Amino acid sequence: MPALTGGYGHFTAMQVRDGRVRGLDHHLTRLDRATRELFGPGLDGERIRSLTRQALDACGRSDAAVRVYVYGPADAPTPMVVVNEPIDMPSTAQSLLSVPYERPVAHLKHLGGFAQGYYVRLAERQGFTEALLTGPGGVVAEGAITNIAFWDGSSVVWPNRPALLGITMAVLEPRLAAYGLKSTHREVNLAGLDAYSAAFIMNSRGIAPVGRIDEREFAVDAELMKVVWRAYEEAPWDVI
Repeated sequence: MPALTGGYGHFTAMQVRDGRVRGLDHHLTRLDRATRELFGPGLDGERIRSLTRQALDACGRSDAAVRVYVYGPADAPTPMVVVNEPIDMPSTAQSLLSVPYERPVAHLKHLGGFAQGYYVRLAERQGFTEALLTGPGGVVAEGAITNIAFWDGSSVVWPNRPALLGITMAVLEPRLAAYGLKSTHREVNLAGLDAYSAAFIMNSRGIAPVGRIDEREFAVDAELMKVVWRAYEEAPWDVI
């Protein structure tokens, strides 16, 4: 499998519970658009749903962590479904080490992310749980395997650097207003983190508060997280 998943291609990752997943349409759209961009032909969503159901049935699972990879050849892009044990995001505060790296072609969830893996391991060796990718001058882009949002006391602020639109972010952001939280996109810089009282990260596993970025500590805003978690957890689950 490493030879297949480590080169030219892309993937999506989802948490399946009881044969359902949040944001299924987002996953299928991501796979189709990326396949068109990388290879030319599109990717039929019903085919992906069928392959995923078959993989879950073969493993005897209705709860799982599922990845759908797409790799070449260019004239016949091939999907591959990988099923693993389900996993949830820890609810405890996470710590992030800022690193001087931004993903190339950041809007794609592409394969071969050596630098991401390198910086995640670097962060872990230094006692952090995630790496925070930054551009020139310390401008914040995204986590190595997460999106990040900040709270300035009145709005949820999303960094406006090129980054992957994660599925959890795609599900959560448009729901925030209905739960009383304003949302905006603007530049966030490491030097300006004092403008924010809280932060949280998210990926396919869920959402967690941030307790520290480098040496800058953040208090966990329990009320904010309660609303954010509720907005996400009340999002509908889609049958695969």
